[in-house]
Amino acid sequence: MILRGHIRIFSFYDVGEACNLEKLRSLIDPRGGPAQTDFSRRTPEYVRFENPPITEPSEPLTLPSGETVVCSIKYYEYAIVEVQVEIPFEGSWEKLVSHGARWMDAPDVERESRAVVTRHLQRTAAAILKPREDWLQETYLVVDLLPAKSYAGAPLTAEQILSSYGEQIGQSLRGEQAMLARSTNERLLQGSLSYYSTDLLVVGFHAALVYDRPEESAKTIQILEYARMQLLEFRYYDNFMTRVLADVYTSLDRKHNVLLSRWALPREADRLNTIRLDVMDLTERIDNAVKFVSDSFYALAYRLAASRAGVTEYRDLVEKKLNTARELYDFMMAQFNETRLFLLEAAITVLCLLDVLLLLRGR
Repeated sequence: MILRGHIRIFSFYDVGEACNLEKLRSLIDPRGGPAQTDFSRRTPEYVRFENPPITEPSEPLTLPSGETVVCSIKYYEYAIVEVQVEIPFEGSWEKLVSHGARWMDAPDVERESRAVVTRHLQRTAAAILKPREDWLQETYLVVDLLPAKSYAGAPLTAEQILSSYGEQIGQSLRGEQAMLARSTNERLLQGSLSYYSTDLLVVGFHAALVYDRPEESAKTIQILEYARMQLLEFRYYDNFMTRVLADVYTSLDRKHNVLLSRWALPREADRLNTIRLDVMDLTERIDNAVKFVSDSFYALAYRLAASRAGVTEYRDLVEKKLNTARELYDFMMAQFNETRLFLLEAAITVLCLLDVLLLLRGR
């Protein structure tokens, strides 16, 4: 059996706070444009990206190994820049296993992808709001296979693939050439989904397999990209809120035993609350960038991809830290009000003593 398709390596870089897509369109290659956002398979018409990412072709990459690969770049409104490297594949399931090991977390691809982003940002930097020097990064590998036929000449079904080649799929999606334990492979294959009997999606944390017609696999892969983009954004805000809360704790510790220093608490509390509201707004926009509802295929695919990537867990971590920030804001304002009340009472006490002293002196 000969399989045909592509190995697709996606590298995501968080380069800033936001991207002005309108301005970006005037800066990029004229061949670039919005990514396709239509979803078929009886998906409601209103399911669309709010602001579709902008795609731009890039020059082919020549790796240090001498291999030449196709490359493209995509910009999201959250200043996520994605580089896709496309490697043609043709061969057996065993060859697919070796390709998975070769391209999983390939350092040469990562270096070249980062260099591509650096070059493109030299031309598009004006569209990036609040650029960041240290880029958070995510990578993902997608095995994109065209429909094949069994030895009998009939279309190869998802059930046949999982039952006959499940071990090779597991190895490919883990980048392992050694055979995986049965329990490990079973857990991985539990993340599978099909719409027709002859298509298959298997989602893992590091990689996914998409077995479908090209026009349908492109839409499914777009869902996988979106979930990974979400993960990167929530990772950033989780780290950001951790730093913000650490600074607040340090500041409160310094002011704990110094009464007059608490007078600055309202300013710090307002700053913390402003950050909290800004992060809440940004995370809500990420959540609402596209809505997948009901039990449509793409809704199920998104939920599967998000759960396997850990999007929900990171979203919950950010939410907990936002709640902690709100509690700290309330605590800081309570501390300030307590201090103000204490100083007011102390002033009244002093005035009363002065009145008494003046009264006694007058006598």
